[in-house]
Amino acid sequence: MTAEANERVEQKHYLRFSVPQRLQHILLIASFTILALTGLPQKYAAEGIAQSLIGLLGGIETIRVIHRVAATTLMVVAIYHGGEISYKLFVLGKRANMLPTVKDVQDAWHWLRYNLGLGRHYPRMPHFNFSEKAEYLALVWGTIIMIITGFMLWNPITTNRLLPAAWIPAARAAHGAEAVLAVLSIIIWHFYHVHIRHFNKSMFTGTLSHKEMEEEHGAALDAIEAGKEEPKLPTEVIQRRQRLFWPYAVIMTILLVGGLVFFITFEETALTTTSSRLSEPGAVSLSVDAAAGIAAEGAALWQELDCQTCHGADARGVPELSSIPLAGTEISFRAFAASVRRGPADMPAYSPEQIGDEQLAHLWAWLSSLDQEAAQAR
Repeated sequence: MTAEANERVEQKHYLRFSVPQRLQHILLIASFTILALTGLPQKYAAEGIAQSLIGLLGGIETIRVIHRVAATTLMVVAIYHGGEISYKLFVLGKRANMLPTVKDVQDAWHWLRYNLGLGRHYPRMPHFNFSEKAEYLALVWGTIIMIITGFMLWNPITTNRLLPAAWIPAARAAHGAEAVLAVLSIIIWHFYHVHIRHFNKSMFTGTLSHKEMEEEHGAALDAIEAGKEEPKLPTEVIQRRQRLFWPYAVIMTILLVGGLVFFITFEETALTTTSSRLSEPGAVSLSVDAAAGIAAEGAALWQELDCQTCHGADARGVPELSSIPLAGTEISFRAFAASVRRGPADMPAYSPEQIGDEQLAHLWAWLSSLDQEAAQAR
């Protein structure tokens, strides 16, 4: 091959991602980043850096709203992506090329041997290699986990009525652990392979050069050059399938969008945040004072309300959740009331209609009465 021919080959680019796929990726990047920046500070709200970030983003009420808007965006992208996959598989008759195959296992083994200096040749991989498939499936699985646990945390009162109390802390633990795992995966694995080792611009430009295809997707390049790409269905077959698909797509879109609206509006308290003035204990308007509290009444209320779910039946916290123990609290009644009303970190905010001022006084009296016992336990 002449130098001129070689240059023409090197200048060739191959379509890898369509415009809709690139837009999905941009929305995914934005929503994931915002979810991480607003979710992790809530998980680690006791840490100084988390408190600083919460303050920088406008306070706990604001950060919750931002987090939920980003979560809603992610779910919208997931709904669209599901429709796109359905269209490709049913209407266009495409293969499910994101599912792992035996070749992926072989490629992973050869890739490992090559990087350890035990293999002589880098594996020639398909349009989506084993690494990309693993990331994609992890994203799908993680999104499902986050949506299920997110619904439970977004609607804690309803969840606590329908399921055993232990499900709330379990959902909280799963939601937080999956968030940490996802962030670490992106930083350690994705950033290195896509942005550091070699900056792959295809998700922004839509194409890969001949050299990039040769290095990362050699088997796919071989198929293209040999004219063995996946065959296209006849136009009449596609049109017949479209007539079946679109009614299904419309019905599913209505159901899924309706489900999304149900998700974010199901529980009134889910979208209701209290005024940031409640962050100051003195700003809380109370109809009773601390003297009205009866410890015995507070003990009974504690067993009836959701408080024990995260703080423990004895108010000493749940170790596996790293929840804050309240037994023997030394904060003032007004500070306690302000925390309940505004809901610090990932704790729900409770309005006077949900927990009255007199009930708050009873709870505070009981928690304060545990001071000596808590001190002895420590």
